[in-house]
Amino acid sequence: MEISVMSGKGGTGKTTVSINLALSAGEKIRFLDCDVEEPDAKIFLLPRMERIEYSTVSIPVIDEKLCTYCGKCAEFCIFNALAVIKKKILFFERLCRSCSGCWLICPERAITEGKRENGIIRYGEVGEISFMEGELKAGEETGYSIVRDMRKIPYKKDLITIIDCPPGLSPTLLEAIDKTDFSIVVTEPSETAFHDMRLSLELLERLKIPCGVIINKSSGRESFIEDYCSKKKIDILLTIPFDMEIACLYSKGIPFSIEIPLWKNKFRDIFKKIVKSGKSL
Repeated sequence: MEISVMSGKGGTGKTTVSINLALSAGEKIRFLDCDVEEPDAKIFLLPRMERIEYSTVSIPVIDEKLCTYCGKCAEFCIFNALAVIKKKILFFERLCRSCSGCWLICPERAITEGKRENGIIRYGEVGEISFMEGELKAGEETGYSIVRDMRKIPYKKDLITIIDCPPGLSPTLLEAIDKTDFSIVVTEPSETAFHDMRLSLELLERLKIPCGVIINKSSGRESFIEDYCSKKKIDILLTIPFDMEIACLYSKGIPFSIEIPLWKNKFRDIFKKIVKSGKSL
């Protein structure tokens, strides 16, 4: 089973929920930090890193000895990564989206597939958690290929996976939640977070992924979130208060479920509820 944790708006507590859920599960967990632009779950989990791999994207390699400068590749590329000027073909690497169309359409087979590194995948262990994180290389625009590579890596199917997704609604997010069995949407009582929560829930509805909501940093003024979820028949799984003790533990890099047994029990109950619902699907 795969459980994705997403938020829409950044800073609502998505990683906090992911970490505490993993630590409270009471069984071996596979944890994927797919927030490739800002992977920070390791700050709280402190895994022992064991190895790294490099993630790559496909790019065209052009053999100008074979090229007739017909321009079909440039016409095909909607991202304008290729241009043909007289007897010269130009490739703008940062515009390429690795769709593979140019080397498939080239009539002279003058374009072949090449590779370029765009990020790193790190592997580690901590307690009962098998840890993996992706990190986008500086200067790269999108990390969906890193997340795709992470999710393709073989693992024992009896392991339950928790995916800490990137914020927003991007191709990278879509790769992270694709075909997951359940998604938790983390929000907070602010208009911006509420707006993004609705977009996230609409996306999950279209993808037919079962979901629930966790309200973080609760101030007691989130009735508008509760009313919306009630209208949409979406469960509010947990409400986490805007609490000084939790905030102080967070500032020290300590997951609060470790120090406060009440919260460990609450997260474990949510985990069991989600796993049970997944088995009945």
